[in-house]
Amino acid sequence: MTPPVDSVAVPPRGQRVRDTIAQLRARILGGEWPVGGRIPTEPQLVAALGVGRNTVREAVRALVHAGVLVCRQGSGTYVVSTDELAPVVARRLTDDRMAEVVEVRRAFEVEAARLAALRRTPDDLAALDAALAAREAAWRSGRVDDFVEADAALHTAVVAAAHNGMLAELYASVGAALRSTVAHAMGDALEPERYVDHGRLVAAISDGDPARAAIEAGAFLEPPSRA
Repeated sequence: MTPPVDSVAVPPRGQRVRDTIAQLRARILGGEWPVGGRIPTEPQLVAALGVGRNTVREAVRALVHAGVLVCRQGSGTYVVSTDELAPVVARRLTDDRMAEVVEVRRAFEVEAARLAALRRTPDDLAALDAALAAREAAWRSGRVDDFVEADAALHTAVVAAAHNGMLAELYASVGAALRSTVAHAMGDALEPERYVDHGRLVAAISDGDPARAAIEAGAFLEPPSRA
């Protein structure tokens, strides 16, 4: 039996907007609308989500402000990030803040290495070995961009081996900053004097030695002098 209209609970406008934002986020995170892709038009969203135009408009505007979506005049609205923190970090990333970025990396990566040594699984160790081998191959290739990506992939594998979901999410948010510190350190070419061996870090995690893993993770993350 269908309840009378007057008895149907209608959420206040603010709640409808929050619910719509949550639905949009879920579709983005679920991959229905991938990064770089265009989301449906406003009328299509109204039909799909069962809410009014103003509610859709406010929800989309909120995600644009958060850096998840971008509106392109005459083209549509596109997904630019799945993470609301990443654009914030990217906007604050400048050369004169590089020391701060390194300090943040150190805070994340030292603890991640320590936890990884305690919690790593056989699958984690296989992933670390593969990532280390890929990093070495990228260095031998002499291509800076390839090395930066391979180095970031290894550190991401270390964080994954820590098995701390919140740490992994926060670390992913500073991914662009992580790559920038490596690219900044490498410059235009992979010079031998800039090479940093990560084999000892992976070995310490593999050996289940948290103290040694933390030391190895922090050894190459000394921030530049502020003098």
